[in-house]
Formats: sequence, C-alpha cells, structure tokens
Amino acid sequence: MSQHPNRSNCLNHSNSFKVENLHTEPDADVLCSINETGVATITLNRVNKHNAFDATIIRTLLEDLSQLKAHPTLRALILKANGKHFSAGADLQWMKSMADKPLDVNQADALQLAELLHELDNFPAPSIVYVQGSAFGGALGLICCCDIAIADKTAQFCLSEVKLGLIPATIGPYVCRTIGQRQARRYMLTAERFNVETAHQLNVIHEITSTQKEASELVTTLTSHILGNSPNAMVQVKKLCQLCDSHSIDEELINTTSELIAEIRISPEGQEGLKAFFAKRPPAWSIDNE
Repeated sequence: MSQHPNRSNCLNHSNSFKVENLHTEPDADVLCSINETGVATITLNRVNKHNAFDATIIRTLLEDLSQLKAHPTLRALILKANGKHFSAGADLQWMKSMADKPLDVNQADALQLAELLHELDNFPAPSIVYVQGSAFGGALGLICCCDIAIADKTAQFCLSEVKLGLIPATIGPYVCRTIGQRQARRYMLTAERFNVETAHQLNVIHEITSTQKEASELVTTLTSHILGNSPNAMVQVKKLCQLCDSHSIDEELINTTSELIAEIRISPEGQEGLKAFFAKRPPAWSIDNE
C-alpha cells in the first residue's frame, strides 16, 4: 500500500482476532486495515476538524477501498469515525479554495468525490457504517452508499449545502435512492437538521443504539452473520439489488434473474452450500466470529 503524508492503516475492529497492521501512525486522518477473518475497518480520524473531508482524504479513501477490495481474505467492511462526530461533511476551507479555481479544475475535483461514492456503493463485500454526532452534507452520501447503517441515538443529520449557495450534487443520486425524491426535495431545500428517529423513518439508518457497547455488540453480531454467508453469493446479492432497483419487472429482468440463480446453483460455492446443508455441517467459508 502506498503511503500518504499524515495517514495510516491500522485495524481496530473490536474482537479477539489477529490484526494486520499496514501502517502505524495513530494521528493519521484515515485509519484502515483488515483482520484475519477478513473484516476490514476504515476509520475517519481527523478529529480536530470534526472529520471533515478534503481532496487528500477522498484520495486516501479511494486508495483504501481499491486495495481492500483486492485483498484475498476480504469479507466485510466497517466504516466509522473517531471523536464526537462522524463527519461535518466537506472541509469549508477546501470549498473556499476550490471556488477560486476554474471550472475544469472544479469538475475534476468533484469527479473524485463522485468516484469515491461509486466505489463505496459498489464495494464487493457487505459494508456497515456506524454514525455518532453530526453527519452533514457529503457524510450523508457515504452513509447512503453503505449496505447497513447504525447510528447513536444522539446523531444529527443535515443536507446543508444550499445554506452555502451549493447543492448536494454528487451525493444526490444515492440520497434520492435512499429516501426518495419527495423527501429529498424537502431536506435538500430546507437544509434543516433531522434527528436519528427521522433518519430511521427515512431509511437512512437501519438500527439505533444507545451506548457504544451496544453498538459494538450489534456490529459484532452483524459481522458474525456475514462471516457465515457465502462470499460470492453476497457479492451477487448486492448486484441483484442494484439490478432490481434500476429495472422494471419485465421479460428482460425475469430472464436475467433466472440466469443468475441458474449460474449460482452450479457455482463452487453454490454446490458447497447445498452439500453442507444436507450434511449438517458448516460450509467451507463459514467463520466463527464470536
């Protein structure tokens, strides 16, 4: 893994499994690594800036996702943040500096965030995000790109861009898909803050937790479920969900889904799963995460 100034990779998933440390600078803005069960953790660590992100952090996250998805033991991804807040969104000093640059430079810069969101949304392994404190602007886009979202009961959310004369453009497709256009119009136009209960009602958050201990236990439970499932089947499920979301139920979709189940039945993991079930034994991919 190539190195960046002021960044590190170190795993801090809370279980007893051995951790693969790739870098050791604890004051880096992004921490990332993977343990021997294949559970990767990316932690936003720019605590003094409330985990606001800029071009450097976006590049770091892109690099981390690229290298993690190529890791041979990858099974799951946990995205979280150190400090009081998940993320204040875009760094305003970064936004201010970009306002003085020409259109083509701004477009290239914006494409980098769009690429990050696309990579997270299409990450091959199941992703779990834990949110505490504030999750504003672009941070909400990151949450909407993860498969499972957990938040502390005190978490606050906001699509605040219009207050600054901006729009939530690159995160827009993911937010609109998650909460629907009708709700997106309200919260993108008013830039009002909403609490975790509202985020739950809007489908931004799946689970609300009251303590860090409760959140940690829930993440462990969810990763245990994931580690018992077929890695290839979970990759295909994520693709299936996106396929179904973007197509009407017509003859093409019916034929495609029929082909998908036929192909996976005869795949090595499909055959192993069925054999293990009838033999009443764990499948070869199963890992006990307790």
